[in-house]
Amino acid sequence: MIAYPDTSFLCALYRIQMNSATAAQHAAQMPEALHVSSPLLFEFRQSLRWQAYLHTKDPAKGFDRSSAQMALAKLQANIAGGVVVVVPVDWADVASIAERLSAQYTWTEGYRGFDVLHVATALHLGAVEFLTFDTKQKNLAEAEGLLVPL
Repeated sequence: MIAYPDTSFLCALYRIQMNSATAAQHAAQMPEALHVSSPLLFEFRQSLRWQAYLHTKDPAKGFDRSSAQMALAKLQANIAGGVVVVVPVDWADVASIAERLSAQYTWTEGYRGFDVLHVATALHLGAVEFLTFDTKQKNLAEAEGLLVPL
């Protein structure tokens, strides 16, 4: 495995955003399918549903349910087509790595749980690159020796 993404990268791929062109260009140049884990997919899918919920409460926030469903359908089609591959992971090892990262960095840098889990998963899988548009996750990934090309 060469690269592992976080939720910000998936959001840029499946929803039109400021970073969408960069994400699409990088994904198109990757020598392998995009590898993801089940918790990453959960966080991404949950974020789409959450944005649709917010939009029902205040149309100035989030985006409509139809847009969220289209993004979910595109992701599912890419999984079915092999463009995105859900890789199995040893969650005991990921949790152990995440615990180390949390103890080492969260006291001083304030990382969220899923941010730590994404970087821990990338390390567990032997990724060389970590794909993120999130500055904090970039800092954590780079502190652990991962390349962040975006």
